[in-house]
Parts: sequence; structure tokens; C-alpha cells
Amino acid sequence: MSDERHLNALRLLEEKPEMTQRELAAALGVSVGAANYCLKALVEKGWVKLENFQRSKTKARYLYVLTPSGLAGKARLTTAFLKRKLQEHERLSAEIRLLQEEAQRSNL
Repeated sequence: MSDERHLNALRLLEEKPEMTQRELAAALGVSVGAANYCLKALVEKGWVKLENFQRSKTKARYLYVLTPSGLAGKARLTTAFLKRKLQEHERLSAEIRLLQEEAQRSNL
């Protein structure tokens, strides 16, 4: 399971803890089974805990609550993700500069 998917799931659940697995799956762009697998991994890490709440009189639902270690883990994943994306941005910027220079030389 990718750190990026875990980070996205944590961000979504922090924003909307009453989200269903089906809603989480749609937001992540994965199957319900993959969302369930992701949630189980986050629960096993101790980053998310499940709490029951009543949606209606006949259906019990869960709240997916980030734990203190889940908030710390989210912060670590965010920092690592940002670092990777900044490095990727620097590489792409350098490549774009080279392509622009090559295009300018070709047009002369």
C-alpha cells in the first residue's frame, strides 16, 4: 500500500470521519476492497480508530477517527510527500528549461 494512498486517506478521514468505505473508495479512485485494505492497515498501525455512531435507527455506522499517532504519521507522510514533489518539480523545471533552449536553437 502506498504512502501516498495512506496520506490521501488520512486527509479525507480527518476532514470527514463519517465517510463510508464506498465514499472513501470513490474519493481515492480505488475499489471498495482496496479502500477496506487501506483502512485496515491504518487501524493496524494505530493511526485510525473506529467508533460506532447511529446514522439512523436501523443502521450502525463507523466514524474513522485519527489518533494522535495518526496525526503525527500524517505529518510525516505530508513532509515526505512534499519533499518528493519538490524534487520532482525541480527535475521537471530543469528538463523544461533544456527543452526550451533546444527549441530556441532549432528555430534559429
